[in-house]
Formats: sequence, C-alpha cells, structure tokens
Amino acid sequence: MGERMRPAGYGTGEYEEKRSRFIGELFCVADETQAKECLAQVRKKYPDARHHCWAWVLPDGSCRWSDDGEPGGTAGGPMAAVLKGADVYGALCVVTRYFGGTLLGSGGLVRAYSKAAALALADAGVEPDPEKARLRLACPWDCLDRVHRLIREAEGALLDSDYESDPERAVLTVELLAERTDAFARRLADATGGRAAVTEPGE
Repeated sequence: MGERMRPAGYGTGEYEEKRSRFIGELFCVADETQAKECLAQVRKKYPDARHHCWAWVLPDGSCRWSDDGEPGGTAGGPMAAVLKGADVYGALCVVTRYFGGTLLGSGGLVRAYSKAAALALADAGVEPDPEKARLRLACPWDCLDRVHRLIREAEGALLDSDYESDPERAVLTVELLAERTDAFARRLADATGGRAAVTEPGE
C-alpha cells in the first residue's frame, strides 16, 4: 500500500465512447454529509442526464458507491477502484452519463466509467494526507484557556465541547496529526500540572 493521499482540489474530465458522454467530477469531502451535498449539486447541474454514478472514500476509510441504474458492477465499483488504487481518501467521484444511443456492454461501461474517474482524479491532483487521530480530553474549567492554546499550537482542531456532562470539567474532542499525539499529551499534563489529561481516544 502506498502513501495515504487526498485530492489537491476539484477536478473534472470527460470521456466519450460511441456518442455516450461520461463527465467525471472529483470533489474533496470531509464526511458523508458533504459528499451527499456535492452529489446533489451534480444532479442539479445535469438534470437531463440518464445516470449519475458515484463512489466515495471518506477520510475514515469508509467506502460506498452506486451504479445509479447501470448494470451492477459496471460503474460505481470500478470508480471506487480508481480511488483506492491511488490511495486517495476524502474524495467523492461522480460520473454523469449522457446516453448516445448505443449499448456499450459491461466491458465498455467499466472502461468508460473508470476512464472518466481517472481523468477527473488526474485533473484534481493529489497531495499527501497525513494520518490524524482524535483524542478526548478532560479539562477543569480554570485550565480551558491554556488547553485551547495548546490545541492551537499543535495545529489541532476542536471537534466537540461538552460543558454539561461533568460539573467540574469540560470534555473536549480534539483532532490532530497522529504523530503529534504523544507530545501533545505530555505538554497538556505539564501545562496544567496533570489536572487536564487525555482520557481516551475520541470516537
């Protein structure tokens, strides 16, 4: 398996076979909600197209696809294989087909959808996507400012703040580069005298 990658941006590419047009689009997505929003945008953009086949590989590694009315296994699966073959995460690929009047057969469809997906991915480009980790922190109220500063210094992202479950402390869920988790936990303990600490990995 190669280095984990992510799309460098939006990409598009078009492939034509026997007058059928296959318009590929590649989006960077953070989660399933964003992927569905992008898919809805494509459907709205090409309302008269016969098929909007798609595949996504989310940052957490989950993968789904749809043949959207094409024969099973001829569209979404091959598109997902293109993404997985490039070790790309956080990506949605949609290929819109305008039917040209001639049936392409299973082999022709697999080739066309794979080609359109590959063209869109090549147009988007890829970049390294370092592995990230989620941590849950227990933080007394008077340590919150220091903890927020440490999160910023570690270039982490605060994903969730629970101020109600525990009357004595906040529970924070933080995402940061996996390689920085050990150093972050040590700095957290040092800066708060051990009063704020990583309690467990986040969900």
